[in-house]
Formats: sequence, C-alpha cells, structure tokens
Amino acid sequence: MLVKGNSDLIKDIRNVLLIQLGDIGDVVWATPTFRAVKEAYPQANVSVLLRESFGSLLKADPNIHKIFEVKRYRGNFFEKAIKQLSFIRALRQEHFDLVFDLRSDDRGAVMGFLSGSPIRASIVYHYIPWRNKLFTHLADPPPVDKTVCTAAEQSLRVVREFGVDSQDDLPKLWVSEKIHNRAKQLFDKEGIDDNRIITLNPFSRWRYKEYGYDKWVEIIDWLWEEYEIATIIIGAIEEKEQSEYMVQRCCGRVFNLTGKTTLGELAGVLNHSCLHLGVDSAAPHIAAAVGTPTITIYGPSDWRDWAPQGDIHRVIIPDRDCAPCQQKGCDGSGISKCLQELKVDKLKKIIRESLNNCLHKTDIK
Repeated sequence: MLVKGNSDLIKDIRNVLLIQLGDIGDVVWATPTFRAVKEAYPQANVSVLLRESFGSLLKADPNIHKIFEVKRYRGNFFEKAIKQLSFIRALRQEHFDLVFDLRSDDRGAVMGFLSGSPIRASIVYHYIPWRNKLFTHLADPPPVDKTVCTAAEQSLRVVREFGVDSQDDLPKLWVSEKIHNRAKQLFDKEGIDDNRIITLNPFSRWRYKEYGYDKWVEIIDWLWEEYEIATIIIGAIEEKEQSEYMVQRCCGRVFNLTGKTTLGELAGVLNHSCLHLGVDSAAPHIAAAVGTPTITIYGPSDWRDWAPQGDIHRVIIPDRDCAPCQQKGCDGSGISKCLQELKVDKLKKIIRESLNNCLHKTDIK
C-alpha cells in the first residue's frame, strides 16, 4: 500500500533508473523486475545502477539500456570528490523521469535523490526517517508475518504498487557470443578440453556457510572415478589460497579458475557446465539464471526464500531440526555443526540423481 505519493504516474516515461546496490545474488534476483519495468514502459530506456564490477553480468540483457556502477575511487579527498561529482553529473545528464530504489538502504536513497529524477519510489523504511524524505513515492513493506515466496519478490514488491508486475519471476541472465568465446578461450588456456564439466564453488563470504574443503575433495575424486567428469573450481581472487589447497589434494581431474574471471565471464563458464555444485553464495544464482542445473548446500541460512527455483535445481539441507537458525554459526561461533555433520554420501546421492536427470545434455553413461 502506498503511504506517500500516488500510483498514477505520468504516462510519458522515457528514462527509468533502477537502483540495486545489493550483493550479486540480489542483482540476479532483480532481473525479473528489470524485465517487468521494460514491459510496462516499452517506450522507455531502462538503466540500472549497481555496485562496482557487477555490471558485466547484465551487458547482454536486451531490457537494459545503460549500466552505471558506484565505484570506490582512489586518490586523495579532492580527487575522489571530483570523480564522485563527475559520476553524479553523468547520472543527471540522463534526465531520468522515474527512479525505483529496489532496496531499503540509505545509499540507494541518496543516489536516487542526486539523479534529479522528479519521481523517486521505494519501500518505506521506518528506522531511517530521513531516508524516506528523499523519495516522492513510498510503499509499505509486506507484513512481517507474510512470507516472501522468492527473493524476486523483494524487488517486484517495490514496482508492483505502480502497476508494474510480472508472472515470470525466474531470474535470467543473457550470455553474449563474446562471453561464450571468452569462456572457451579460458578453457583452452587452462587445458580444459573435456566436453563434460561440473563447476564447483565451495566458498562463501561467510565461512559458517561453507562445507568442509576435504569433503569437496572427496566429491571431486568420486566424480572423476565414477563418471570421468572433470571439476572446475570457481571463486573470487581472495579464495585462491583455499582453492589451491583443494587442488593439491585431489586425485581426480580438476581445474582452478578461482579469481580468473569477471562476473560476466563466470556466467559464460557456468553456462558451459552440465551441473553446478556449491554452497549458499552468488554462484548458484548465476548458474540457475543461465539455465544450468544446480545443487546447493544450505546450513544456517534459509533456503526457502533464496534457493534457485525449478525442478532442475536441488537443495541439500542438514538433518538437524534447528536449521535454518539464521545464526552466524552455532551460538555465534562462526562454525556450523549442521554442516560439519552433513555426510558426503548424502551429497553423492543427490548428485547422482541430478546427473541421471540431465543425460540428454551430458551424454553421461
């Protein structure tokens, strides 16, 4: 329900800016909203404002006109200020008619205000009163007892108050021919000549969401021994040391692309994969959005809102009744016993079932 402004927006909308300054997964889950806004305003140019380096995920999206990124500028105070002012000037030169901030933080509110758009809409956030003053239109969030069925709803609920909606709430990322070729070049460079590959991201920004590295080594060796399928480990540059630890202990065929791709190139790599394995992180969202089946291990975090949707995607959850506890490890310790106790055999069983279901794609015997 609207609590500020009205839903009767001006009809002649020519330039729309969608602000999504969340994490990678938030950006992927916002793609249904990007599509919905373009469908609602087909005559308009729809641009997005994201965090630095996230834009490569959306370069091939036909619904998006321009991509702006909030960057961390280097230099002294004055050099940073000049670059920030230049960025704001570039935003204002677009003459946006309408801005949707798809989150409830303060950065998006400030950037929306600085864009100069006459219509700025978002969800009301009662804990930061000054933020609400920066918008011309505000809608109440859903009641706290109302379950958000998918993460896509967190963005769609903002625009829905203005007659923008979609029956298709599945995230989708487009992979350009250029990115496809770049992924093939990476494969050639690393000596990856296997037609059948599985990608694995064992890393999360929060260690309490991770599964044991040695257990992943066992899975990698098992995949090669039983199926002759090579595994590609992916991750951020900060996770290179952990990935090298795993590679050195593997007997099966494994390749390490950790820190060697942009987000756009990662989407291309995942698109070549017959199956993606991993923990609760950005990679499963990207993989699902390019059409690759996923198996994701969830521990303390809630899979019901964030897990990829569809029959080709599987979720592995602990046997403990306390999961999901939404805690940073047991009693805030940073260690999740529910993941420590999760048996490798349980994971193997789900992998085997998923591989059998995608025989037509992988030609696995």
